[in-house]
Amino acid sequence: MRAQIIDRLEAGRVQHGQFASAPGSGPCGLFFVQGPCGCKLQIAALVRPGWEHVSVSTPRRCPNWEEMCFVKDLFWDEEECVMQLHPPYSQYVNNSRYCLHLWKPIRENIPRPPASFIGVVGLGPSEAASLLAQMRERS
Repeated sequence: MRAQIIDRLEAGRVQHGQFASAPGSGPCGLFFVQGPCGCKLQIAALVRPGWEHVSVSTPRRCPNWEEMCFVKDLFWDEEECVMQLHPPYSQYVNNSRYCLHLWKPIRENIPRPPASFIGVVGLGPSEAASLLAQMRERS
């Protein structure tokens, strides 16, 4: 996690009440920040033994991909890898209907598949859409 958080996040820090944290106390705390899609995001960040953890929720729906990317960039550098997990159903903990989580282990790297398993490396979204359209025409 970033040692120094950005001003936008610091401005949304909860400073009073049960979940308060002091200004300038780093990335841990409860924050309310306007998200990129017009929804106010509730963000709780903690460092636990061996883990960095950020939860993201909205009042009426789960956060979307753009919002999760936005929050990831608030807390971690763009080249850091963090993850969302889908645990076994028997291990679900669901305290909020509209909450998603970002996790990063502190002492180990997150294993990742080769980029070529995900898509065509170097191909942008519009180029990929064009290629897919061509493939559909041929089938």
